[in-house]
Amino acid sequence: MKIYLLTHERELLRPTNTGSIATTACGEMVQRVVWQRRHPDPEIVELIQAGDAALVYPGVEAGLSLKPVSAFETFILLDATWQEARKMYNRSPHFKGAERVSLDPAIESAYCLRRNQREGGLCTAECVIELLQAKGFGAMAENLREEFGRFNQR
Repeated sequence: MKIYLLTHERELLRPTNTGSIATTACGEMVQRVVWQRRHPDPEIVELIQAGDAALVYPGVEAGLSLKPVSAFETFILLDATWQEARKMYNRSPHFKGAERVSLDPAIESAYCLRRNQREGGLCTAECVIELLQAKGFGAMAENLREEFGRFNQR
């Protein structure tokens, strides 16, 4: 399994970025790629065009076709604030035809380091935990959950 964190450049400098703990705790399974509107990462674009990766998409929107997490081995997460993630999605034409999966977490987000969190939304680390659990990487998910717990208490 491979998870790409498509990270907004502003997110790289934020001390509240949970993508950083996911990349540290999960090693090569989670890879950070900096999002660039004008020069999208060719590997990400190719994965999307080939249908080999799914964009982890929050919630269900009318007309969207969502597939189960079990159907994919490669995932793309937008690692940014909710507002930035929405802009990233809207400004990346290659996302429009991307396969999509939606997470159905059993618990609400515990993330408390930022204001204005979207109801029912998860932070990046929590999304990675959910994907790891769904794909049978329970020990790695638990390790990341513990790291996230320490990070979230700052």
